[in-house]
Amino acid sequence: MPLALVDCDSFYASCERIFRPDLKNKPIVVLSNNDGCVIARSKEAKALGVGMGVPWFKVKDHYLKNGGYVFSSNFALYGDMSARVMNILESVSPSVEVYSIDEAFLDLDTLDKNFNLYKFGCHVKGLIKQWTGVPVRVGIAPTKTLTKVAIYQVKKMNVATRVVQLITQQEIMKALSLTPVGEVWGVGRRLNQHLQQMGIVSALDLAQCDPAYIRQKFSIVLERTVRELRGERCLEIEHDVAAKKQIVVSRSFGQRVDHLSVLQPIVSNFVVRATEKLRDEKQKCSQVSVFVRTSPFNDKKPQHRGFNSFRFSNPTNDTRDILYGAKIALKPIFRPNYSYAKAGVLLSLFSNEGIKQYSLFQDPDEPKDNSPLMKYIDVMNAYKTQIYFASQNTSHYSPVRQNMISPKYTTSWHEIPLVD
Repeated sequence: MPLALVDCDSFYASCERIFRPDLKNKPIVVLSNNDGCVIARSKEAKALGVGMGVPWFKVKDHYLKNGGYVFSSNFALYGDMSARVMNILESVSPSVEVYSIDEAFLDLDTLDKNFNLYKFGCHVKGLIKQWTGVPVRVGIAPTKTLTKVAIYQVKKMNVATRVVQLITQQEIMKALSLTPVGEVWGVGRRLNQHLQQMGIVSALDLAQCDPAYIRQKFSIVLERTVRELRGERCLEIEHDVAAKKQIVVSRSFGQRVDHLSVLQPIVSNFVVRATEKLRDEKQKCSQVSVFVRTSPFNDKKPQHRGFNSFRFSNPTNDTRDILYGAKIALKPIFRPNYSYAKAGVLLSLFSNEGIKQYSLFQDPDEPKDNSPLMKYIDVMNAYKTQIYFASQNTSHYSPVRQNMISPKYTTSWHEIPLVD
């Protein structure tokens, strides 16, 4: 009863390479919002000593001097390329769990009888590379935790085919003996330290522990990990992803904002994005909250944090309603003479969009809740924003610094790459 884990290789950096063949084998790093920290690295960048999460200014000079390339985060591109990869996986496997933007688990139980699974893994890897340009690694094993071990072996051993299969007991035991316990899925830094102090230094050491003892000493979660390392499946493919309980859209600002007239349109942009996500989740919300704060790292200037909420009389996912609520929530918490470094909106108190709860008395501010209108706006704005709400920032001013962002090659008609 095997599973497979398909893991995109240095995903953000790989996306930047797809439309830039000149960057093959070149060091690439991708930066966080405001170009602050390194959030993704190609293997060539890792070889130059660039660490994950390090501030860009600390490594900038050395990195660029050695021929490295740098990009601001382009989540429109990354999200679209991820969707393309996942669509391919869903076409070749009857059961897929999208675990993250660059990882997915596949249930191979129904394929086991008719296919050589190793060849199937190689086929999937080649198909994704051919159709999207994204390089992937494939780990095949009886449990989710063991597929993670298989992926670690692909990286550690630099397997040419980028596919590792752990099916026989001999294959599993050898891989576990070569995997440090700190590399086991779910074993964090502090837990790793505790296990090391107990003499558990490899994944094999952990697998050979008594599950009941591990449960008593640590938790049922780690007990499941032990059982999974032994080949006992405790974690199944999840088909129904639980609906979100909150949606947050926020940004830190590269430039400080000290006027309400500047902050209000930015918050409105956050609301529009949040309500798009809300409708995509097929949910409505009964509350919108707005928060603002100054930089906690600037001791020389006065500090302020503000948070306020607006409650709707009925659940809604109409952008106009939520813009109205956010505007009311923002005004009391904004204070002049403060330089704000971050703001955001939070939607909460969700209910299914197919259920409508009527109030006993008519509210003069009854939510508009025009779902067909919102649907048409979402369709028209799917690839490029064409319809704006009046309170939005339509001048394309952004306090977020992204000086090195690549084009949205796959989601904007105006940024499609040109071929001579």
